[in-house]
Amino acid sequence: MKYWTSLLFLLVSLTSFGQDGQRADLLRSDGKIYVVVGVILIIFLGIVVNMIRLERKLNRIEKNNGK
Repeated sequence: MKYWTSLLFLLVSLTSFGQDGQRADLLRSDGKIYVVVGVILIIFLGIVVNMIRLERKLNRIEKNNGK
């Protein structure tokens, strides 16, 4: 499983090298780059909060099973 995941990330990163910066320049000139960064930040924070909640639930379940 680790092999396939590593291969997938490698292939995804290789495709990003071939893209030009025109779109980024256009977004930056329109001021929309801040919207893109904001959306990415909100998604990332949502994932982090979800992981923290899941970790707390797992710890609670592990404590209950240990008793």
